[in-house]
Amino acid sequence: MNNSCIVLGDKHQNALEGLRGLLETIFESVVMVADQKSLFKALDQIKPNIAIVDLSLLGYGESGITSEINKRFANIKFIVLSDYDEPDIVDDAISSGVLGFVLRQYAGTDLFDAIKDVQQGQIFISEAVKKI
Repeated sequence: MNNSCIVLGDKHQNALEGLRGLLETIFESVVMVADQKSLFKALDQIKPNIAIVDLSLLGYGESGITSEINKRFANIKFIVLSDYDEPDIVDDAISSGVLGFVLRQYAGTDLFDAIKDVQQGQIFISEAVKKI
């Protein structure tokens, strides 16, 4: 299990800082980005095994951008953070190749399990989504 570096993308600075603190307990380096252009650049240059990205940063709702990211960065396993818990949004993300879907309000409790499952090639979805 390679835990040297992870890319964390989120438009919300407070979220980035809080998550970085959690992730630094298991990764040697956490690279934070706050926009899509910086995300693509970091993924191209760093080539991490895992990227944790806010769904809105991936351009959800734009024509197939999540699928395009998974094609372009096929070796990177994506975990999506989202404020949205609607099953159709979760299904769209998973069907486009995202392996993890974590509700932002549960990131503190779900993120480590999501990382573990995704590193093993398994799909992780926050339990709260499953109850809807």
